[in-house]
Amino acid sequence: MGALFVNRSCPMQITLNGQPHTLAQALSVAELLTQLALTGKRVAVELNQEIVPRSAHATTLLADGDQVEVVHAIGGG
Repeated sequence: MGALFVNRSCPMQITLNGQPHTLAQALSVAELLTQLALTGKRVAVELNQEIVPRSAHATTLLADGDQVEVVHAIGGG
């Protein structure tokens, strides 16, 4: 079985927090968070109804048609 080739230069459509969102190219979860100005923020990311661990953000690539939910963690007292 050969290596899977991912064409990262094609525009693609995802659903981000329930809204259509177009990406100019395929991104990793970490790159999407950077694009959304959420780097370093306390967020949880769900990709197609599965939590993506923070340790996997850089290596998890988004694909056309993916459903992404980004939830901000809010502390209380």
